[in-house]
Amino acid sequence: MESGPLISIGLPVALFIIMVGIGMTLTAKDFHQVTVRPGGLIVGTFAQILLMPAIAIALCWGLDLPPAIAVGLVIIAACPGGTTSNLFTLMARGNVALSIVLTVSASLVTIASLPLFTNYALQSYFGAEQTITLPLASTVAMLSTIVLLPVLVGMSLRAWKPQLARRAEGIVSIFGGVVLLLLVVGLIWGIRDRIADLMIQAGPSVILLNLSGVLLGLLISRISGLPKREGVAVATELGIKNSTIGMMVTLTLLHSSEMSVPSAVYGVLMFPSGVLLAFYGRRGTKKQTAADAAGAGGQIG
Repeated sequence: MESGPLISIGLPVALFIIMVGIGMTLTAKDFHQVTVRPGGLIVGTFAQILLMPAIAIALCWGLDLPPAIAVGLVIIAACPGGTTSNLFTLMARGNVALSIVLTVSASLVTIASLPLFTNYALQSYFGAEQTITLPLASTVAMLSTIVLLPVLVGMSLRAWKPQLARRAEGIVSIFGGVVLLLLVVGLIWGIRDRIADLMIQAGPSVILLNLSGVLLGLLISRISGLPKREGVAVATELGIKNSTIGMMVTLTLLHSSEMSVPSAVYGVLMFPSGVLLAFYGRRGTKKQTAADAAGAGGQIG
């Protein structure tokens, strides 16, 4: 389960560049709208912190999973979205500002909620409790370095060089697609010797959790009356998890390679749903743009 240089070194650098590019597509007004209309933030955070772990617990019961796999599934469900979800939201033409705010808010809440759900799962499936804590300083530092800092750099570049920023989205999308492809290949290569066993052990439950997150995001956003771009952002945040945190908890804090299986498998299987969400979001945006143009033409006529 050890990560090679592609993931441990290349990925953080690539994600930093991607987040700079994403920042170049944003303005302070975008984040102001998230705070003025906090519906998406409230709905997304609630679903991320409470509903996703509840779905995982239901899947553990319904599928009668082995204890270690069950604990691992609850852990990955309780993990927040990551930088990759911000990239997929950009590719899907969703509300990137909302996606970033959801990533940060859920990650900070996770510092308290993830240990609680982990201990609940350990007690439920092993009859034992282990006190764990996520390192506050390093978690905040990671969020600042990989999410906040590059976004602020990108926004500053947009304010300084607006023409460059307008050309950035297409370049960032292409670069991001290449990075995602390399990441998938790297993850699959890293578990190549056990991929069949891992898929058999955790594949069905991970797929169901991933699809449930995406569908829950779209459904709860529609029920809440959120605009389509916000709904896409919420769905992406619920479906694209930060599997790195799940791996850290299971391998570093719990010292269990078996519990890390759901996080490792999720890190691979979440990409197809992310690609489908990107196509869904872009298609919806094109239709809305065409409708707006037709409406404007009718008014002029």
